Parts: sequence; C-alpha cells; structure tokens
Amino acid sequence: MPPFPSSPQVAVSVLRNVRPWGTDPVDLHVADGHITRVTPHSPAEAAPSGSVPAPGEVDGRGLLALPGFVNAHAHVDKSWWGKPWVSYGGEATTQGRIAHEREHRDELGIPGVDVTVAVLREFLRHGTTAIRTHVDVDLGLGLRGIDVVRESLFVLGGAVDAEIVAFPQDGVLRRPGVLELLDAAATAGAEHIGGLDPASIDRDPVTQLDGLFEIAERRGVGVDVHLHDGGELGAFQIELMIERTIRAGLQGKVNVAHGFAVGQLPPTRMADLVEAMGDAGISMTTVAPIGATPLPLDLLRAHGVRVGLGTDGIRDLWAPYGTGDLLALTTRLSQLARFRHDEDIVRAARLATSDAAHFVGRPVHDLVEGARADVVLVDAENTMDAVVRAPGRALVVAGGQVVARDGEVLV
Repeated sequence: MPPFPSSPQVAVSVLRNVRPWGTDPVDLHVADGHITRVTPHSPAEAAPSGSVPAPGEVDGRGLLALPGFVNAHAHVDKSWWGKPWVSYGGEATTQGRIAHEREHRDELGIPGVDVTVAVLREFLRHGTTAIRTHVDVDLGLGLRGIDVVRESLFVLGGAVDAEIVAFPQDGVLRRPGVLELLDAAATAGAEHIGGLDPASIDRDPVTQLDGLFEIAERRGVGVDVHLHDGGELGAFQIELMIERTIRAGLQGKVNVAHGFAVGQLPPTRMADLVEAMGDAGISMTTVAPIGATPLPLDLLRAHGVRVGLGTDGIRDLWAPYGTGDLLALTTRLSQLARFRHDEDIVRAARLATSDAAHFVGRPVHDLVEGARADVVLVDAENTMDAVVRAPGRALVVAGGQVVARDGEVLV
C-alpha cells in the first residue's frame, strides 16, 4: 500500500478510494473543510502508481471510512493524563469524589492547558473530532476552566470541534453564587449549562431545576444534567425536567447524562417515562459503565430519544481509567447491550458518530455532501469488524486536515 502523507496537517482536496461504512469505494472531494462531492472511485483519475499525487490528493488505500467519532460526554478539564501516576483516594461516593477532587486538583494543575491539550490529542489519535465537554464552574474556579478549554482548543487549531457545558460539579444551590456563575457562563458563550443530582446533592430538585431552566430559557442555551440517582427518585427528577422542558419550549435542548434510573424501572413504568422523554425531545448520554444497568437502547430509539456516547472523565481524581478511544468504548457499549446482529453493531457505530450530530450542534455529521470533512480510516473488513476489534486508526481527517496518521498526532 502507498504511504499516507508524511507532512503534518495536509489540507485534503480529494480523499480517494475509501469505503464509507463498508460500501463500494468512493472519492470524497473536500473544500473549505467540508465534503463537497462523493463520487464513485475511478482508478483512472488517481495518480499513477509510483508517481507523486497532486497536492491535497490522498490515497485512502481502500480502507473502511467512518465519520469522526463524537464524544458526547467528556470532562477534558479534569485529567492528570501525562502526569505521574495518581493513586485513587477518598470515598467512593459522588460526594466523596467531589470532596477529594476539590482537595487535590490544585496540586495537579487542574484545570491546565497542558493536560487538556494532551487529552484532546488522545481524542484525535483515536479518531474523535467533535466533543461535548462538561467544564467545572464553581466558586473556587469561577470560569477559569472554560478559558482553559477554549485556549486548548485554539492550540489545536480547530482540529477538535467542541460545545461546552458549564458544569456545577459541587452542586448548585448549596453553594450560593453558583447559579450566577452559570448565568455568566451562558452569557459568555457556553452552549449549555449543567446540573447535578438535584435531589441527592442539593436536596431540592424543584428549586435547582427551576433555576437552571430559567437561565436556559432567558439565555437560549441548553441544559445537560448529570443524574446518578436511581429508581423512582431518578425517574421523578426526569419527570420534573420533562415538565420544564415543555413549559420553557426547550424541546431538543435538554439532555440527561447517565440517567441510570431509566434502565432500573419496571417495564410499563419505563415505557411511559421514555415515551414522555421522546415527546419532550429530551436526549440521553451514556458512558457505557460496567456494573450499571444498561439503558434500554431499543426502547429509547423506538420513542425517538437520541442517545450519545461519551468517555466521561479520563484518568482523573474520580477514577484512574480511560484512554480516549471512543471506538473501543463502542465495543463495550455493544457488549453491554448484547448486540450480536450486524444491524445492531452498525447502529452502535452510528450512535458514536453520525447519529451524534445533535450533541455537537451539527445538522449533519456523516460522509456525505455538506458535512464537515471529519473522516476516520480503519483497516477493517466492514463496520462490524471495526466495532468488534477496534483496530488502530490509520488516518484521521478533521475539518479537511490530516491530523493523525497511524497513531501519530500531527497537531
């Protein structure tokens, strides 16, 4: 096979001979960072064997092509990636993790541009080109974490496209002034504001959610709430979110992250709640956690509830795990969902790529005309083979630029 371009950040004009989703080979034509045409591959149009291809012309070598992965639930401001090993400490509860993180984040330089850039580079190496990231906003940090993330994205020259959730990791109501910080973040351009376990953290779900939705309606931003509470307590809080979503006209702009409760309810109760979520346009994001009850993906799909996949934190003070490889996480999601049939495995891949356009504010994210030219090439027979094996990414193109090649990040 001919080598991929050796120079960093090649601007692609034509990505030839690739197989989108395992279909017949095509050529992807690119201009201004977007796919302008998709044409059947014509060997006659490619550079002759042994010759130097035209500038911007890249031979995809007949490899499987997938859209760039979309990390719909990340925490890129919190990692100690690239630093010496940090042993797990503190209590293994949500409250315990919050306290432990607050005690030790400063000594690790969290948040910091160096580690945030390192995490984003790992995302690129594994083919993730767009993210929705929660960024801590609290009285000790103010909006500094958001500034760090924006600077880190700038360092990478737009290779990673991101939407930011201003996230109140230490609670909303129990720390006076946090609502004002969330409002300031929304005013300063954060696309979403977050919440955290309104019942078990703030112990006042009505008031927390009223505060969040008031800001969201007034500022025109989304709401993305971490909800770990299970069973009926979690379901009750989702019902409160459904009511407020409809009342504020925020359909399509509200997300429940984790939402373990949805998978823990009796079948009839589960179906009724999921139907109501679909009617309200509420989405969900999961990190495919081991040990938790899996979300009912088939039921959610049947009722039009969008589901996104994310890495959560990566090597942070909450847990030492994570690599940033969303394709490997797609493998785990498929296993936890007990997907075995081809169409289900492909659906998992779409959940982590094209179907996740909504979570990063895109009307379309696929290998089609008009989409941003985010392309991942994998040496795999087909999409199912790629999900099952999660092989290395041979080439990653982001916004029409070659940003990673054979595991080497070029930005």
